[in-house]
Amino acid sequence: MALERLIHHAPSGSTLNVLLKEAETPVRAVVQINHGLAEHAARYQRFMEALATQGIASIAHDHRGHGTTRAPNAPLGRFAKEAGADVVIDDVLAVHDVIANRWPSRPVIIFGHSMGGLIALDFVLRHPDRVQAAAIWNANFSAGLLGRVAQAMLAWEQFRLGSDVPSRLLPRLTFQAWGAQAPNARTPFDWLSRDDVEVAKYIADPLCGWDASVSMWQDVFDFVFRGADDRNFLRLPRELPFHLVGGADDPATDRGKAVQNLDARLQGLGFSNLETTIYADTRHESLNELNRNIITADFVGWIDRISLRTA
Repeated sequence: MALERLIHHAPSGSTLNVLLKEAETPVRAVVQINHGLAEHAARYQRFMEALATQGIASIAHDHRGHGTTRAPNAPLGRFAKEAGADVVIDDVLAVHDVIANRWPSRPVIIFGHSMGGLIALDFVLRHPDRVQAAAIWNANFSAGLLGRVAQAMLAWEQFRLGSDVPSRLLPRLTFQAWGAQAPNARTPFDWLSRDDVEVAKYIADPLCGWDASVSMWQDVFDFVFRGADDRNFLRLPRELPFHLVGGADDPATDRGKAVQNLDARLQGLGFSNLETTIYADTRHESLNELNRNIITADFVGWIDRISLRTA
């Protein structure tokens, strides 16, 4: 069954493409989905339909510079002319307001994959009163010194080329480098999944796989380092449920080590309601992997186990 689609005009100036899926039984929770870099919300339809069968409504939108969302100074591959990370979070907040109107008083679980995981965690850090749980999947907050070097490289590119053009350097260090690590690779994107059909769909999709602008990469690293700063977690309740997922064959998270690092940091900060799983034989896109049904069922099981307070 097709997803419901609406166009939402956000206070930031974005015209957001929003997809919704109502639960098939009385709604017990709402999952707010944040997609990854160089993809879009419609790729989560199968996940949203699976949640609906379990009494879980869901909502997803195309971030600025992605899919069919439109915003000033935000063509495909760019968040904004300036302060891109901030306006992306403003858009997520606008979608949260849609949830409050559509499903009032239902607990909200914010979910993010990859770049979406960076965004989802940053939203939690800025608006801890807005969500009742957080699922951060396949996200890497362990950039460290190499991340600072990448920021310096992006600053050089901005000086020489401008901020609104595709980065020449970052694709080599990310997508291309990860593609080279996939065993027996047939395509540059086999690092995403072992499922050849899903990889082919990604390659054939004109809204996937493009090169991000210099400024978008700069904004992505803003998200990374906000999530890497322990001081930003001081406002969060220590009992907030976190669901962390990684793949043991995902080069984007150093084979899941970055996800384990986030788990260790959260434990060290006193968070007591964590569930972390690194799935064997799993690459970057957990929801498009051969074992996706198991991973989705585990996510629903986690929702069943945590105590969600009413929003």
